[in-house]
Amino acid sequence: MKTILVTATEESTGKTAVALALAKLAAERGLSVGYMKPKGTRLQSNVGKTLDEDPMLARELLDLDAEMHDLEPVVYSPTFVEQAIRGREDPDELREQVRESFDSLAEGKDLMVVEGGGKLTTGGIVGLTDPDVADLLDAEVLLMSKYEQGGDVDDLLAAADDVGDRLLGVLFNAVQEGNFDGLETEVVPFLEARGVPVLGVVPRDQSLAGVTVAELAAELSAEQLNDASGEAFVERFLVGAMSGDSALRHLRRTKDAALITGGDRPDLQRVALEAPGVKCLILTGGFRPPGAIVGKAEEKGVPVLLVQSDTLTTIERAEDVVRSGRTRDAETVETMRDLLHDHADVEAILGDGDASSSETDDDSDQPQE
Repeated sequence: MKTILVTATEESTGKTAVALALAKLAAERGLSVGYMKPKGTRLQSNVGKTLDEDPMLARELLDLDAEMHDLEPVVYSPTFVEQAIRGREDPDELREQVRESFDSLAEGKDLMVVEGGGKLTTGGIVGLTDPDVADLLDAEVLLMSKYEQGGDVDDLLAAADDVGDRLLGVLFNAVQEGNFDGLETEVVPFLEARGVPVLGVVPRDQSLAGVTVAELAAELSAEQLNDASGEAFVERFLVGAMSGDSALRHLRRTKDAALITGGDRPDLQRVALEAPGVKCLILTGGFRPPGAIVGKAEEKGVPVLLVQSDTLTTIERAEDVVRSGRTRDAETVETMRDLLHDHADVEAILGDGDASSSETDDDSDQPQE
C-alpha cells in the first residue's frame, strides 16, 4: 500500500482540492482509495467537538464507509491548543490515536491519501507536525506551494528540508499567468538541481481562486440593494478609510476586489464605482446609502451589499470566506482533477501500481488453465 501526505508551505494553498482530486484520479485507475485528515483544522467554532468540513466532503465524494472520529482523530481547535499548552493533552496518546485510526481506514486499500492540517508546522505543540505524521504513517509527502516571487523559494526549501527523505516532490498551485514562464524556466530547474523534484505547475483557475459576489453575499447574510448580477468573482478586499482622491488612485490599480466601507460614506462609494476592478460594494453598520449611489451602481452592474455588522467584523468574515474559497464541493474537486491531469505528473505522484498488483502476486504460483 502507498500513502501520500499532502501538505503545504502555507495555509489556503488548495490542499483539500488536490488531495481529493488525487484520490479520484487514483480511483479512476482502479485503485481502492482511503482518505484521512489527522488534524481537523477547518472548524466552524472554537469548541473541541466541532468537526472539520473537509473529511465530511471526502466521505461523500469518495463514498467512504468510515466514522468521522477515524477520518479526523484530532480536532485541532483553539480549545484543544489551549489544553495542550496547559499540559492536558498527551502527545503519545494522540499519536497512538492517529495510528489506530489510520490502520482502520487503510485496511484493504491500495492507496491512502492523508491531508495535512493548515500548514506544514501545524500540530507542533503536540509533536504532530505534518513531517511527524508522515513518519508516523510511513507516508511520502507531496509538498504544495504558491509562487509569486523568487523569495518564496526560501520557504519552499526550508519546508523540503523539514520533510527530508520522505519528500515525493513539489506541486506549485494557483500560479498566475505572469509568473508561469519564470517558474518553469528558472525556478523549477533550480529546485531540481538542489534535489527537489517538481511534479507539477498548476495554473490559477479563477473559479478556485475566489468566490462570486452571490456566494459572498450568502455567507455574509447580506441584503443586496440593487439587481446587479452576482456572478463576478471577488478575490480581495479594500477597506474604505481614505479620502476620495487617494481612494481613486488606489482603486484604479486593483482588480477583482470588493470595497468594504461604512454605508455613511457616499463620497467613497461614488469613487469606487469609477474603478473597473471593484466588483461590489459591501456597506457596513446597516447604513443605507443614498438612492443615487444605488442607481449608479445598478447602471454600472455593481452589486451593493448591506450588512449589519461593523467594518472590522465584516472584513474578518469576508476574508475567511475568500480564503476558504470554493475547494469544498464536488464541482471544484472535479476542476482540480482536470488541472492535475493536464499540468502535473500524476503517474509519478500516484506510482505505477494498480489494483490488480496484489492479486497478481497472490496468484503467481498458481497453475494456469
